Amino acid sequence: MSTSEQEQAEIRLEFARLKQDHVDFDAAIEAMIAYGCDPLQIQRMKKKKLAMKDRLQQLEDRIIPDIIA
Repeated sequence: MSTSEQEQAEIRLEFARLKQDHVDFDAAIEAMIAYGCDPLQIQRMKKKKLAMKDRLQQLEDRIIPDIIA
C-alpha cells in the first residue's frame, strides 16, 4: 500500500516531534537520576521513553519501507 505525499509529510512531522520528545525524555531522566528522584518515577519515565522508541520505529518503517530483494 502506497502512501501519498501528504501522508508521508504527516508521518515525517510526527517522527520529528517524537524524536525531539525522546531526546527531552532522555535529558529529564538523566536529571531525575542526578537529583535522586523516586526510582519508581524514573522507571515510569523510562517505560514511556521506550514506548516512544517503539513508535519511532513504526514510523520509520512507514517512511522507509522494507525492500524485498
